[in-house]
Amino acid sequence: MPIPEDVTGEEIDKDVRQELQSLPKTLAEDVAKNLVMVARLIDEDPEGAYGYAKVALRLASRVAAVREAAGFAAYASQKYSEALAEFRAARRMSGSADLWPVMADCERGLGRPEKALDMAGAPEVQKLDKAGQVEMRLVAAGARRDMGQLDAAIVTLQSPELASNSVQPWTARLRYAYADALLAGGREGEAREWFAKAVEADRDGSTDASDRLAEIDGVEFMDALDETDTETQVEAKADTEADADTEAVTKDEADTEADTEAVTKDEADTEAEDEDEAQVEGDSADAAQDDDKH
Repeated sequence: MPIPEDVTGEEIDKDVRQELQSLPKTLAEDVAKNLVMVARLIDEDPEGAYGYAKVALRLASRVAAVREAAGFAAYASQKYSEALAEFRAARRMSGSADLWPVMADCERGLGRPEKALDMAGAPEVQKLDKAGQVEMRLVAAGARRDMGQLDAAIVTLQSPELASNSVQPWTARLRYAYADALLAGGREGEAREWFAKAVEADRDGSTDASDRLAEIDGVEFMDALDETDTETQVEAKADTEADADTEAVTKDEADTEADTEAVTKDEADTEAEDEDEAQVEGDSADAAQDDDKH
């Protein structure tokens, strides 16, 4: 797959670059460039990212970072079985438990929420950092909802991290998930409160909490495209009305000209009739004179 000229491979994380040092230099550079493309495309074009991940995987399948990148590309493309296999391979190579939450979420994607819940209670969770534990809690709550256990999902999300006023990278997503669960449970007032709190914490726009909040408040937004369309429609309507007015004026002028021509014709006909009458009177006078002579 083509690599843009601005991609050098130096953009990757230093830890990943260190892993690639086990490869020949030229090969390491090629793999690094493909990993950069995976990171660049994974949010906007998951299938494109998946394509570059497959290239990197073909070049260096024994590098944990490559297997992990391939797993995330497959996960973003909703290829959960493939993603789970790659995450397992990466975990075996690195010995890290960092991928445990996303592996559990793959189980959800495969329709196995019970398996995800089992993983949420596994010893590996204790090896996760705070962000990983919050992520695991989100996955577990999602699994509860998959199983129709809405109240249990709400309880799962209730935690010290949720109650904390400190804003962390995961705070907005945690508050959003809690608000969404509350709303699904018919607790609209509480849901509104937590969507508002999610908005406060969402500094990078990772959720659509503001839209959900506006929806609860009954506020409708018109995007720029809709406004443009509306303006275009108004302008088109004005143009149509202007054209109709012009046509009406033109018709009126034509009617006026026709009336004028009709009047002119009537006057001409009248003059012709007058001339005929005069001619008749003249002929009558000539005839009378002729009679007198005789």
